[in-house]
Amino acid sequence: MDYKKQYTIEKAKYEAFRNDGIKLDISRGKPCKKQIDYVAALFKKAENEYDLYNNRIGVDKIDLGNYGLLPGITETRTLLGSILDIPPENIIIGGNSSLNLMYDMLVINLMFGNPQSDIPWSRAGKIKFLCPVPGYDRHFMMTDHFGIEMINIPMHPDGPDMDLVESIVAQDSSVKGIWCTPLYSNPDGYIYSDETVTRFAKMHTAAKDFRIFWDNAYFTHHLVPDKINKIANIIKLCEEYGNPDRVYQFSSTSKISFPGAGVSLIASSLNNIKHIQEHFKYKTICYDKMNMLRHTLVFKTKEDIEHHMENMSAFNRPKFDMVLNILDRELSDYKEYLYYTRPEGGYFISLYTMKNCAKRTYQLCKDAGLIITNVGDTYPYGKDPDDSNIRIAPTFPDLNELEKAVNLLVCCIKLAILEKLI
Repeated sequence: MDYKKQYTIEKAKYEAFRNDGIKLDISRGKPCKKQIDYVAALFKKAENEYDLYNNRIGVDKIDLGNYGLLPGITETRTLLGSILDIPPENIIIGGNSSLNLMYDMLVINLMFGNPQSDIPWSRAGKIKFLCPVPGYDRHFMMTDHFGIEMINIPMHPDGPDMDLVESIVAQDSSVKGIWCTPLYSNPDGYIYSDETVTRFAKMHTAAKDFRIFWDNAYFTHHLVPDKINKIANIIKLCEEYGNPDRVYQFSSTSKISFPGAGVSLIASSLNNIKHIQEHFKYKTICYDKMNMLRHTLVFKTKEDIEHHMENMSAFNRPKFDMVLNILDRELSDYKEYLYYTRPEGGYFISLYTMKNCAKRTYQLCKDAGLIITNVGDTYPYGKDPDDSNIRIAPTFPDLNELEKAVNLLVCCIKLAILEKLI
């Protein structure tokens, strides 16, 4: 490749983009308006067929519009438990945000500890969390907010580097937990292997009150037609290997129903669930049980959700296909300098450009009117040590806007690389 000639060509393309006055955003994994409209129609149909407000008594035989039932209604716990293969008694249904439940669990452990703690985490000196990278920026923001030291753990296609994880947790009692997004990890889209999940369940930890924060956000968010990827059941495996209280599992319906008006859950051992409720009772009497009932009117069975999510994937699959086709076409001559993932589910594509080129790519995009995820956000403290990772979120724009955005993005990627080469 003639680098100088190619730079001149890409620079001309870039200036044309800038002159177009583009204002596009592919920074966050948000559902598009059509997706939310589709969900809204389902909920409206269900509410037209069932008088929700005059039929508020569910299987728990209490008025769901009144106080009570802290764990959530049996119908919703049973429904979501059937997909996750978790008994309803091991589940608490929360509000719309699973992130809220993660925050709560950090607070409880910091203030009071957990059933295995001798003292609260906050009185144990400097504590640490393991953070598979790249990862979810809000996990890292939350951990940093509480002053917990974060340790980077490299990600592989089958999950975190388990040799490193096992080595650290076995030796350092100040390491109290780890963040995991086990199915279609954010942003790589990787899937934890059965071996990885099993190693998490049975590994020795120096801290007897160590906890896995298992953010199973994309448990039914598949992209490949008729292919449902699953991960091993970590709650069952932890019990099998004698560590039943080790894991907190989180999920929500944020990208099944409404991102801002769904339901969330935390699942764990019965011992942990009891401990959690003992602390939750001081902050709330119950979550929104009417919304829980509303969801079980729309989705009555596991099969209803699976069928619904196949329909929902029709909104996102063409977008992921378009992005990957553009990357394949436009970056074929740059394969020695970069690579990107091909996820089978989730909401992101992860691109690794040439070292020390991601921030420059971000700035070029910004100057031309395209917002992408802040470089470094997918790492603790906002610091990507290689300045390489770019998270692509294809789901929110329509196809025409997405095509413009990704063509501009690849132009900026090439310019940033070429600037290093010439």
